[in-house]
Amino acid sequence: MFSRKLTLKKTHDFSASEEPELAVVFIHGIASDSNTFKNALNYLEGTRSLKNVRFITFDLLGSGKSLKNDKLNYDYKDQLEALHNSIEKLKLNIPLVLVGHSLGTLIVTRYADTYKKTVKELILISPPVYTEADLDNPAFATGIKLFKDAVSLKNRKILEEKAFNNSMEKIVLDKKNYRVLAELKTPAVLIYGAMDRFIAIYNIPKVVKDNEKYLTAIKTEGRHGVSRDKYNKLVGILEGVLNA
Repeated sequence: MFSRKLTLKKTHDFSASEEPELAVVFIHGIASDSNTFKNALNYLEGTRSLKNVRFITFDLLGSGKSLKNDKLNYDYKDQLEALHNSIEKLKLNIPLVLVGHSLGTLIVTRYADTYKKTVKELILISPPVYTEADLDNPAFATGIKLFKDAVSLKNRKILEEKAFNNSMEKIVLDKKNYRVLAELKTPAVLIYGAMDRFIAIYNIPKVVKDNEKYLTAIKTEGRHGVSRDKYNKLVGILEGVLNA
């Protein structure tokens, strides 16, 4: 058990206003770090209608500038504890939106489910929404291998890291993920690309139908990454939260 109070490294914190009305925290995906959102932030922070938004990024445990330690499990418990402590340190007195990408969508969804009244809205970019049937299907392993092969092309050593393997096993492949999203009581927008090879895109309309009150989906022409076809959709969503 890790005795130190867990927190995440804050890597970006900007608002064009001295009195922002909304805080948006970005959580990246597996085998990545907060630089995932660099282009998105440049775009959003240059959008006049979002001048009253505070934009914040963190590196997850085991990634970027955040803590790496073999005593960590890199599971939901660790990541949620660190995220909660980090959000508490911000001492926000304004509404909070969490934006996740890939693995980050699962973490922010579980966070909203755990701390139910803390989060105003979720924006889930390229969420890996797998049902129990998917996870129990031997053919599903082919998709996981495809993803690992893509990661290996960038950095083979990542596949040997505890943070990567535990994040995959204990978070991405958690059989509760679909049910948590289907029963979520926080408004969430799922943004996904039609050419994304790494998520079960056929499950997104299904989970939205299962939770029509709280979930909506936006389909783009893109792939898995946080590309412009996805992040430009954030403008309208954030404007809606600001004006609600």
